[in-house]
Amino acid sequence: MTSSVDTPVQVRFIGNATLLLRYGPLTLLTDPNFLHRGQHAHLGYGLLTKRLKEPALTVDELPDLDAVILSHLHGDHWDRVARRNLDRTLPVLTTPQAARILRTLQGFRHATGLRDWEYQTLVKNGYQIRLTAMPGRHALGPLRGLLPRVMGSMLEFGPASGPVRLRVYISGDTLLFNGVDEIARRYPDTDVAVLHLGGTRLPGGLVVTMDGRQGAEFVRRLGPRFALPVHYDDYSVMKSPLSAFLDEMDRRGFEERVVHCGRGQIATLTPDDPQVLVV
Repeated sequence: MTSSVDTPVQVRFIGNATLLLRYGPLTLLTDPNFLHRGQHAHLGYGLLTKRLKEPALTVDELPDLDAVILSHLHGDHWDRVARRNLDRTLPVLTTPQAARILRTLQGFRHATGLRDWEYQTLVKNGYQIRLTAMPGRHALGPLRGLLPRVMGSMLEFGPASGPVRLRVYISGDTLLFNGVDEIARRYPDTDVAVLHLGGTRLPGGLVVTMDGRQGAEFVRRLGPRFALPVHYDDYSVMKSPLSAFLDEMDRRGFEERVVHCGRGQIATLTPDDPQVLVV
C-alpha cells in the first residue's frame, strides 16, 4: 500500500498554463482555461487573443477539486468558462488583487490573496501540500503598472507534519528578473520547475512572458532538476515557439532536464531521487 511518504505527484498538462495536479487524495487545478480553439480570450484594455489549440479536457471532465491556483487574472488563465462553471465554494489561491475581484464581483467567496512568501497548507487523509507565493514580474520598469500582479507558486508535497518529499515550482507569467535569485537561495533543491514561456508579445512590441532564451536562463539561475515547459503556443500573442526553448536548453547542455509533456499527457514525479515518467 502506497503511503504519503512515497506517493508520486501526477501532473496532467491540459493546455496553456492549465495543469491538473494529483497527490494522493488531493487534486489541484492551475490557471483554468477551457476556451475552445477559435475562441478569443480577453487580456484587458480591449485586447483580445485567439486560441489556437484545443484543451485536452473540458471543464465538465474535471475531477473533484480541492483548490485552484491562479497566477493572475487574465482571460487566458481565468476565462469565462471557468468563471461560469467552477464551484464557487472552491478555495482559489491567488494574488490579493485577483482575490478581491473574485470575491466581490464573481462570487468565489473562498478566494484567498497571498503576498510574496505567504503560504497556505492543504491537508487531507495524511497528505499535505504547502503552497508558498513566489514573486513574479509580468512586465518590467514603469510598464509593471499596466498589467496585473502575478504570483508564482512553490508547491511542497509530503506527509502531514512530516518532511517535504517533492518541490514543484510554477513560474506564472513572469519575465526573468532578479527575484529568481532569491527564490533559488530560499529553495536550492527544487525538483521540477513548470515554466510559462511563449514570448507573449502585446501591441507595441511589449514582451510579457519568457521566450526560449529567458526560459533557459531561468533554469540556470533557479537550478531545478527538471523543467516542464507550458504556455508556449496556445494563443496568437505567443511568438516564441517551444523549439526556441528546447534549442537553447540543448545549447547550454540542459537537454536532459527537459520534461516533454504534451497536451493530455501525465508527468509522474517520484520522491527521493526524483524521476519523471510521461505517459
